[in-house]
Amino acid sequence: MHAVILAGGKGVRLRPYTTALPKPLVPIGDQHAILEIVLRQLAGAGFTHCTIAIGHLGEIIRAYVGDGSAWGMQIDYATEESPLGTMGPLLTLRERLPETFLVMNGDILTDLDYADVLRTHRESGAPLTIATYARKVHIDFGVLTTDSAKVVAFTEKPSMNYHVSMGVYGLSRSTLADYTPGLPLGFDELVLDLIRARNEPHAYEFDGYWLDIGRPDDYDRANAEFTTRKSHLLKGA
Repeated sequence: MHAVILAGGKGVRLRPYTTALPKPLVPIGDQHAILEIVLRQLAGAGFTHCTIAIGHLGEIIRAYVGDGSAWGMQIDYATEESPLGTMGPLLTLRERLPETFLVMNGDILTDLDYADVLRTHRESGAPLTIATYARKVHIDFGVLTTDSAKVVAFTEKPSMNYHVSMGVYGLSRSTLADYTPGLPLGFDELVLDLIRARNEPHAYEFDGYWLDIGRPDDYDRANAEFTTRKSHLLKGA
């Protein structure tokens, strides 16, 4: 099984930590970088090959990870010379990838079964499979509904539930066939194109543990909780 880790972002939301460190190498707990945790999880799930798309401070990632032998994996790299969006780096890799593969951000902490996401994608026949998570968003304001300059409804500080993308996808190489390598391609653009073509992505719903380390609140929570969750997050790895 093959995974692609997207690790080229600048990590603006985590500055000043990411001024000197690429976001996937920020520490979680006392001993581990988030990228190390992800690689150990992938290896434990049976992934044997991984391509890391690097950009900002990418040489530090390359020096840290090396050829992947520390995790029993074969790891290679693709360098993003200019920002290409979430999916753009995959276009330059297209000929190096198998027909189905896993794509993920390099800054998430989760107990998601990566192998099952890819297996489900293969079985679904969908062009794209998106791992989704139910997240509650709290609005810190009184929300008004207006009609012709009249307030017709009011809700005080509501909470709203959404299914959000976890930053983990099963993808088929053929899904990328109509896009031009070297040009930017965002995840949003790809999803909207598929919906317009009535070739809808498949949703892989997940209700376990998931944090987006690129968000300062989630990063702080990850560090506070990692010691107690370490054995669960790294089981089999």
